[in-house]
Amino acid sequence: MNLTDWLKPGLKIKRWIALGVMGIFLVSMGIYPIISYVLGEKTLSSHALGMLFLGSLFVGIAVKRGLLSVLNILDIPGEGTSYRSRIDKKLYDKRVLMRGPKVVVVGGGTGLSILLRGIKKYTLNITAIVTVADDGGGSGKLREDLGMLPPGDIRNCILALADTEPIMEQLLQYRFSEGSLKGQSFGNLLIAAMNGISDNFEEAIGKINDVLAVTGKVLPVTTEDIILYGKLKNGKVIKGESQIPVKAREYESEIDQVFIKPDHVKPLKEAIEAIKNADVVILGPGSLYTSVIPNLLVRDIAEAIRKTSAMRVYVANVMTQPGETDGYGVWKHLEAIEAHMKGQVIDYVFINNEAVPLEVLEKYEKDGATPVLLNQEDRDRIMKAGIRIQEGRFLEVKKQYIRHDTDRLSEQIIKLALEEKYATDKIRILDYYFFHDKLKKVSRN
Repeated sequence: MNLTDWLKPGLKIKRWIALGVMGIFLVSMGIYPIISYVLGEKTLSSHALGMLFLGSLFVGIAVKRGLLSVLNILDIPGEGTSYRSRIDKKLYDKRVLMRGPKVVVVGGGTGLSILLRGIKKYTLNITAIVTVADDGGGSGKLREDLGMLPPGDIRNCILALADTEPIMEQLLQYRFSEGSLKGQSFGNLLIAAMNGISDNFEEAIGKINDVLAVTGKVLPVTTEDIILYGKLKNGKVIKGESQIPVKAREYESEIDQVFIKPDHVKPLKEAIEAIKNADVVILGPGSLYTSVIPNLLVRDIAEAIRKTSAMRVYVANVMTQPGETDGYGVWKHLEAIEAHMKGQVIDYVFINNEAVPLEVLEKYEKDGATPVLLNQEDRDRIMKAGIRIQEGRFLEVKKQYIRHDTDRLSEQIIKLALEEKYATDKIRILDYYFFHDKLKKVSRN
């Protein structure tokens, strides 16, 4: 629309422009005597104060009502809800979610991004701390060719938290099928380009967060180049994140431990601060040895998790991962985390207790994956360690692929965070009731 189009009859805009002009005139007439009074040139009259007040009131009304008229003009027909009401709802939701729990999620891979999609419905205060040990696929290629940190896991987390249209998400996840870019995703290339015009990788990710209107923050655990190594039970040492499970299967030997080189890399200060100030720190879901634990090997990350007053949660995987966690139950997952962190840090463990559909289970078992189960022996060990068990129907099957039900899992984590951190805090008690109501509304939807 041209400027003259906004002045056409029936739009209910000219009246508010006129009122605004009148208000500005009254403000200017009232402010001159006040300035003269401050300078000691005149006595202050009540007329001047009256004009200033009335003018300010007129300007305020004109701006508010004028904007509402514009929003009503921008109504999208056939939607049933006006653009204005959608804007109002979005602003209201944002104000509410700004008071949500401070959640830090540590890990990488598909599992982490799935969880983030659920968590962002309840809070804007999210920090995803993501591994940079990936050396396979498109990320590995960019790492090798451009000398940059691997963008793949970070890309998935950014998209999970981004406020973008579906077409934009499809575009960023698009993988080229031919030529020299075969297998590479457009989102990885976008991050690579942003890295090229930025001073460092941290700044590049910050800019991507801004461009895609990310809820919260996505942070690489470190901006230093690291290589993940795995030591197998047979004594062999495997170099490279992507090779560890492959060689473990080839040698038919379990992973004993993983470590990084160099081993004294610095974490991002923002990551440490986020853990320190969190209400809840979540480890997983994701590949135990190649997505979750590598973050804990970065200097000061494990110590920050140990010292935080946050509720510390581990989300157990639904299925074992061939070459990494073959035959693992819940306790062995926890044991591996605590071995690498040199002490117990987990307060709660979330475990799926829903049965996997038989036809899907058979497909996974052919590849060597089995459900991560909680047997009585594991239950006794976990309880003896003082870790509280949260079981639920956290399973979702999409296109024959098993994943966590992000809505159910996120709801239970947030509900627990409210009970632990809000219900006992006098300052946040009103938010506690407010978010309990929101949990009910989200569940119904």
